[in-house]
Amino acid sequence: MKLAWATDVHLSHASEAVDEAFCADILDSGAEVLLLGGDIAEANNIETWLHFVSERVRRRIYFVLGNHDYYGGDIASVRERMRTLDTSCAMWLPRAGVVELSEHTALVGHGGWGDARFGNFEEPALLNDYFVIRDLHESTGGGNPLAVMNNLPALQRKLGELGDEAAQTLLPFYREALERFDEVLVLTHVPPFREACWHEGRISNDAWLPGFTCKAMGEMLREGARDFPDTEVTVLCGHTHGSGEARISANLLTITGEARYGAPGFRIVNVK
Repeated sequence: MKLAWATDVHLSHASEAVDEAFCADILDSGAEVLLLGGDIAEANNIETWLHFVSERVRRRIYFVLGNHDYYGGDIASVRERMRTLDTSCAMWLPRAGVVELSEHTALVGHGGWGDARFGNFEEPALLNDYFVIRDLHESTGGGNPLAVMNNLPALQRKLGELGDEAAQTLLPFYREALERFDEVLVLTHVPPFREACWHEGRISNDAWLPGFTCKAMGEMLREGARDFPDTEVTVLCGHTHGSGEARISANLLTITGEARYGAPGFRIVNVK
């Protein structure tokens, strides 16, 4: 089975002609399913862009949310809209639960979150997330760098809660898929392992790792793969805009997808 996987497409950052060509290339690829790995657009227009892609590729679409998809909004409101999204357009993971791609292969997913557990959060890179996602800037009592730096412990707690929530939400679907299938694809946005946090050919440094890895998700995925050694697990992630692969264990592979603003692309993933 042939899948098209795209991550960090940022469709609102490209021209309509470029976005049209992106969709046409997916249609021409022969892929039966499209996976969108987050950072599709922003909070105020994500439905518009999901419909744009759906109308053009005319394939099943499964997607997770990335951090940019919450920009200008709050987490609960965006997720509620995804829960009520017309499923003939696209299916949001984890809402879709365990997706049977074939008799051998299942798909599960959650966008994850940079949970500030890897790297050095005492001197972190200040992501735009902390200022333009309501939940995050409210956690520090203001939307400016001084407020963030003065309230790093509060922000770190909030990011940790979001990472834990991601792992716990995905856990039952992941375990069910491991029990039932030979191969499990996990679609996420944030790299769940330090080794998967690729940027410009190398692993991100300690200032960037807190916002670009989800340790809680990684621990949950690693434990499941250990408990089901005969099931092959492949994690598809993005967020860093860099590409690379990391073999976490004998049956757990993480692939990080490349991306560039203004030039959405995809790659083909073949499953059993």
